[in-house]
Amino acid sequence: QVQLVESGGGLVQAGGSLRLSCAASGRTFSGYFMGWFRQAPGKEREFVARIAWSGGSTAYVDDVKGRFTISRDNAKNMVYLQMNSLKPEDTAVYYCAAKRLSGSWWNGNDSYWGQGTLVTVSS
Repeated sequence: QVQLVESGGGLVQAGGSLRLSCAASGRTFSGYFMGWFRQAPGKEREFVARIAWSGGSTAYVDDVKGRFTISRDNAKNMVYLQMNSLKPEDTAVYYCAAKRLSGSWWNGNDSYWGQGTLVTVSS
């Protein structure tokens, strides 16, 4: 079974940095996008960043451009999210996800999701 397991969340002060990790297993991810999403209490889950497993092309939501960097280590089946210059509004549960290039993140038949890791940014 496909499993995505996040780690690295915690409490940081505004302006600080944190690196999230996602351990992916259960299949080869060639032809997949790997992504990070986040969800704050009472809000919809939102897209943060994604990277193509093959080729490594990246995309980010405007809010995090220049502050967050998504990367992956194909040999280790790991995906990372380096978060710098953190703001209180970045506080959320962060989820690792995977989907086929042609699929939808929001379709359960096309995507896989981790359980999330909590990031809290204090002011």
